[in-house]
Amino acid sequence: MSIKNALVIPLIALACSSDGSPAAEEGEWLPGGDTTNTLLFGSNAFTLPAANITAEHELAFFTGNSFFNNPWVTAPASTESRDGLGPLFNARSCSACHFKDGRGAPPADATEDFEGLLLRISIDGVADNGGTIAEPVYGGQIQPFSVDGVPPEARPTVTFAEVPGTYTDGATYALRHPTYELTELGYGPISPDVRISPRVAPGMVGLGLLEAIPEERLVELADPDDGDADGISGRINHVWDAEAEATVVGRFGWKAEQPTVRQQVAGAFLGDIGITSSIFPNQNCTESQTDCLEAALGGSPNIEDLLLGRVVIYSMLLAVPSRQDYASDDVLRGKELFGEAGCEACHTANHVTGTLAGFPELENQSIWPYTDMLLHDMGDELSDNRQSFEAEGNEWRTPPLWGLRFYPEVNGHNLLMHDGRARGVAEAILWHGGEGTFSRDAFTDMDALDRQTLIRFVESL
Repeated sequence: MSIKNALVIPLIALACSSDGSPAAEEGEWLPGGDTTNTLLFGSNAFTLPAANITAEHELAFFTGNSFFNNPWVTAPASTESRDGLGPLFNARSCSACHFKDGRGAPPADATEDFEGLLLRISIDGVADNGGTIAEPVYGGQIQPFSVDGVPPEARPTVTFAEVPGTYTDGATYALRHPTYELTELGYGPISPDVRISPRVAPGMVGLGLLEAIPEERLVELADPDDGDADGISGRINHVWDAEAEATVVGRFGWKAEQPTVRQQVAGAFLGDIGITSSIFPNQNCTESQTDCLEAALGGSPNIEDLLLGRVVIYSMLLAVPSRQDYASDDVLRGKELFGEAGCEACHTANHVTGTLAGFPELENQSIWPYTDMLLHDMGDELSDNRQSFEAEGNEWRTPPLWGLRFYPEVNGHNLLMHDGRARGVAEAILWHGGEGTFSRDAFTDMDALDRQTLIRFVESL
């Protein structure tokens, strides 16, 4: 897939005041519609339930919150509802990676453990369900921690090299290029053909609203053959729904490889914490990992459907915080520049949700997530050289931008993109290639004030 030498027509439509200057659009300060959190900001900005949560869901939400935040323990234990950790795992709780429902970060250097970042692994080929084929010895992701008596899989490390660059006006910048390495392999050699894909834990707010965007809307936005010749070829990833036993539209994960929040939650329980469920009832020990296969596992499955459902409700109904500084002159000018640079060709600002069985709070909401939920070719520099269902190595799902301004307060960092390599908005834009080339070049061609103004808008979301 290649970028075309075509003018990208800005898709963002600004409202204008009576004197012709940009004005805020109706409702954009409530990015989650009626679900929006307008009460609590700062370091706890992502922790509230949907403002319109039903009484039925409210109790379940707070039970789910407990199981999301508290650590799991090794079986057997007196706390039977929370035992079954491992035998191999990446974290002891969901919140270890999604602290305060925010996003994870890569280690600062090779001396730090991985927490909030994991390495997916696979070998070439396509599984029976259309997905990836797990590495034969180490499975589908590297798990650096384990319960007593079970060797951990490996010690992953990342180091960063500075890559210098220059804006058109002569100002300089540097990007961090990560290199990943696996040492202390616990189960012998890993396949020489292994494909490694780093994944940072993404933010948790607004997931239910994204699931409620009608499939027809995604089909409308998709342009797999670039029929309008604008250089943007958004594609839907069609993935396996384990409960429906069918191929459906993918929405979640960095490659849109999960169809629903429910399957995403169950997959994370298994892959990250070693907790089985009715959706994924089998532990992820491979045949080579005999100690793992023989370890005590707790109940079967480790988490009952009732409790899994409550964690799903929690994950579906975490509220997006309202925008506060959305109508200042510099933010509105930055929004205008965002449009002129073609950024909304992928970061689509506004959608209206449809119906979603069991979640009346999420229905018929005008939302402002700044994502089209589609796969886009981001260029060779960002490729993980690993196919995930229909997603090629260069392709990544457009991440939503809502809530971005709170990550420094919530998580103590502003590290962005799928592996956290970008130190802020500017570096994230500069890493764009492929279909993002036009927007990246438009940004590098701006003068320093316009660059900062565009960043100011994105950081206001």
